[in-house]
Amino acid sequence: MGHKVNPECLRLEISLRQDPRDPKVQTTRGWRSRWFAPSKKQFVQYLQEDRKIRELLAKELSAAAVARVNIERSAERIRVVIHTARPGILIGRRGENIQRLQEKVQKIIGTQHQLKMDYVEISNPAVEAQLIADSLAFQLEKRIAFRRAMKRAIQQAMESSKDCKGIKVVCDGRLAGSEMTRREVYRAGKVPLGTLRSNIQFATSTAHTTAGCIGTRVWVCRGELVPIDRHKAPPRQRLGAPAEVPVAGEPVASAN
Repeated sequence: MGHKVNPECLRLEISLRQDPRDPKVQTTRGWRSRWFAPSKKQFVQYLQEDRKIRELLAKELSAAAVARVNIERSAERIRVVIHTARPGILIGRRGENIQRLQEKVQKIIGTQHQLKMDYVEISNPAVEAQLIADSLAFQLEKRIAFRRAMKRAIQQAMESSKDCKGIKVVCDGRLAGSEMTRREVYRAGKVPLGTLRSNIQFATSTAHTTAGCIGTRVWVCRGELVPIDRHKAPPRQRLGAPAEVPVAGEPVASAN
């Protein structure tokens, strides 16, 4: 299992299952685009529209701390759900900002579909992998020391929530304006990428600096997707071991 495998895509089969303790609550996120295209031509059209919508929202909401955008399609409706840590910036004064975004998205998808835009507030942004990666990229662009930024992000994630079992942060590029590119890795806790039942969030971001582009990658472990209740098996008797001698006064079981 190499580093080229996206941890979230690798665990989609497990993450889409429901929690056996509470069937109404799903364990984690699923696909970011949920729709079905009856033909290849329509599939290409839907895919291009989703890409344009995400690029538009990423450009317009760069200061709103957007973690992800989910798109759902039906025959006549399109629902766009924006997960953000700053809903006030997304909505704007008297809802002007979200209304302007809705008009721009409507131009992309056309008038044949009815558009609905919702938002979900992220309660703890310090353990959201995409927000951590974007924050690191923003700090690197502002010429903040990369070691200080990485250690601060790890410390905030581990202290802000008990659900955060571990975090791993990687920065790769011309760090501190050096001539040679290098890679710096910092981690805390446990991030078991080889364990499929672990809930791993993965995100990337790019910092555009004067020396060049610096890539940031973040892995966050937030417990387990499927809890495993292991029952203790009775100990097996070794071959050749002497049989247990019954204590005096105890009844002896007969073969009949």
